[in-house]
Amino acid sequence: MFDLIVKGGTLPDGTVTDIGIAAGRITAIEILNDAEAGETIDATGDLVSPPFVDPHFHMDATLSYGLPRINASGTLLEGIGLWGELKQIMTQEDVVARALDYCDWAASLGLLAIRSHVDTCDDRLLGVEALLAVRDTVKDYIDLQLVAFPQDGFYRDPTARENTIRALDMGVDVVGGIPHFERTMADGAASVKELCEIAANRGLQVDMHCDETDDPLSRHIETLAYETQRLGLQGRVAGSHLTSMHSMDNYYVSKLLPLIAEAEISAIPNPLINIVLQGRHDTYPKRRGLTRVKEMLAMGINVGWGQDCVLDPWYSLGTGDMLDVAFMGLHVAQMTSPDEMRKCFDMVTVDNAKTLGLSDYGLKIGAKASLAILDAGDPIEALRLRANRLCVIANGRIISRSPRGDAALTLKGRPDRIRRRHCIS
Repeated sequence: MFDLIVKGGTLPDGTVTDIGIAAGRITAIEILNDAEAGETIDATGDLVSPPFVDPHFHMDATLSYGLPRINASGTLLEGIGLWGELKQIMTQEDVVARALDYCDWAASLGLLAIRSHVDTCDDRLLGVEALLAVRDTVKDYIDLQLVAFPQDGFYRDPTARENTIRALDMGVDVVGGIPHFERTMADGAASVKELCEIAANRGLQVDMHCDETDDPLSRHIETLAYETQRLGLQGRVAGSHLTSMHSMDNYYVSKLLPLIAEAEISAIPNPLINIVLQGRHDTYPKRRGLTRVKEMLAMGINVGWGQDCVLDPWYSLGTGDMLDVAFMGLHVAQMTSPDEMRKCFDMVTVDNAKTLGLSDYGLKIGAKASLAILDAGDPIEALRLRANRLCVIANGRIISRSPRGDAALTLKGRPDRIRRRHCIS
């Protein structure tokens, strides 16, 4: 007897099967014609996917667009300054309310694992306390990892070091940093070294904002790769953004990519935000800010798309939908072959789960029964349509349902209903 059976769905690899769920876990992946269940969901012809995973977000700032003003220049630095103004007027209750609203969006979209950076350059640690409370509130349906993030510089801000350690003591999960924002390259490298040592001593993961700049001489990812190997942190470290790599010469990159691969560092490009923020000082040719995704994939580096921002001081748009992120990423990275597009779907599901270290994730027996049923026949169609999530299941419980994306037509001689589904892969 199952609590739920998802009947006749198509898995991302093309397998058509049933999924049996009991006690919050996947207990069967096979044809279950005669099995009984409390509820059976007909997924015939629909894509059944593991939940979407966002490895890079800023939940303390989300849904704050326009407060206290709008980022007029659209630059990263004005966004950081604007965030500093917002921190002075926001309350813990406000952060909690905005974050929970965003988690509602995420849940409806099948986004059930999020890694959020939280600013530690605030002596009150207001955002930290707020997101720790949110993490507890959503724990039954969203895996929320928090990164201690010294937004204004681990050394540059006078109390950031102390506050980052305090945040970790309070239960924040991951050690973060922003070395390219320190006053000097030397300070940036030193911050990478000390933050990695803190993580190693505490047995924690590292997720570093690294080289989010157009400057080809910003090379803190090299230091991060070195410290990862020196401290035995392989497989526990991620470098986010890495946009300076789009401006580096090919010879240096040919040295750098093997170092990243040897250190088993995951890379997190954020296509929506970085093609908006980067290249602001260029005329033409104008750089678009995406790191070397295809080259890193060719080296065997684990790469996953991140969302970064939704309606905040840095980004005036966003929906919370990881299919939007992957859709933009495949365009900017020019990953348009069928295999590359399927890889882009993996880059917002299984590859990002690897970055977060989610051991009980996925469509496998014994994993958490968390999944999404999409109004699409395969991963490529899901990306093309940014398909509706017909049903979202979290830990064995249905938490969201949405209608299909059909439209009604009133055109003479044409069908009265149309669907834009058209699998060709």
